[in-house]
Amino acid sequence: MDKLIADLKEQISVQLKLKNIKPEDIGDEEPLFGAGLGLDSLDVLELIVLLKQKYKLKVSAEDGPKVFRSVKSMAEHIIAKQVQNV
Repeated sequence: MDKLIADLKEQISVQLKLKNIKPEDIGDEEPLFGAGLGLDSLDVLELIVLLKQKYKLKVSAEDGPKVFRSVKSMAEHIIAKQVQNV
């Protein structure tokens, strides 16, 4: 899971064009929104596109807050969905 988390941090940094934040500065369990990384609703759309393009996953509106809570929660969601699809 560590490699997936590192990959997600890099992908988030590129997808959202985070200029002042390096991937290694993003905490695994740091909140992505609000007081954490400070992402907004437009960033959610970018993260949805990222999961769809890179991992072929869809995120329902009801699952969104849980999935996008942190990088670690995104990784857990990806792993859980990949296991279900095997």
